[in-house]
Amino acid sequence: MIATTTLADRHALVTGGGSGVGRAIALALAGAGIKVTICGRREAALAEVAGESDRIFGIAADVTNEASMTSLYSQAEAARGQFDIVVANAGMSGSAAAQRTSLSDWQRTLDVNLTGAFLTVKPALAGMAARKAGRIVFVASTAGLKGYAYVSAYVAAKHGVVGLMRALAAETARSGVTVNAVCPGFVETEMLETSIQRIVEKTGRSLEDARTSLSSTNPQGRFIQPEEVAAAVLWLCGDAAASITGQAISISGGETW
Repeated sequence: MIATTTLADRHALVTGGGSGVGRAIALALAGAGIKVTICGRREAALAEVAGESDRIFGIAADVTNEASMTSLYSQAEAARGQFDIVVANAGMSGSAAAQRTSLSDWQRTLDVNLTGAFLTVKPALAGMAARKAGRIVFVASTAGLKGYAYVSAYVAAKHGVVGLMRALAAETARSGVTVNAVCPGFVETEMLETSIQRIVEKTGRSLEDARTSLSSTNPQGRFIQPEEVAAAVLWLCGDAAASITGQAISISGGETW
């Protein structure tokens, strides 16, 4: 069990840590005294986040490439010890009607969001099971809990992430390892701004109308903040969540139950 009083002794991996939700999670974990390795493909973004805390360390890696992730584990664990916490956050989104979604776009979306999540956590499983302790958290989405139009590949990938989480939770239930997913609604990040711009360009709607159309899916009528997601992840890493495993926790203002 990972006790909140000993979180400072822990080492965490956060993929997609160079911006948005990943950055917020890395900062929250570092603020609790955890050593945090962040990864992503943009070295400058990783360096910027690492510059915000002396407990955050950036390593460039591609979550869709098994050799790249194996190398990341080797480098990070040699420097800071085995990973006690793994947060599979890296993701991407796009939009198109299903009949206009190319096979390459479909495959890329699954590669980053689903296969990338698997390759992120796979190297940690044996060690965590042997130590009988560990926390794995997938950053999924409400798109892993319900359907949305014009993002079929993303919805399929995030449903896959939730399924992967449940399978791993079943495998590890007796080992002291917990495996969960957080499922945010629309989070106010750079990725969201890109989606809003895409709506404006494709529909001719105003920026305000595009933002309202997305924020209105949340019954609270607002966007989720990255720090809210980070707080849920931090809680799942502590001893208070020792009995929480196999759960897809909706952070959506009541959009999903």
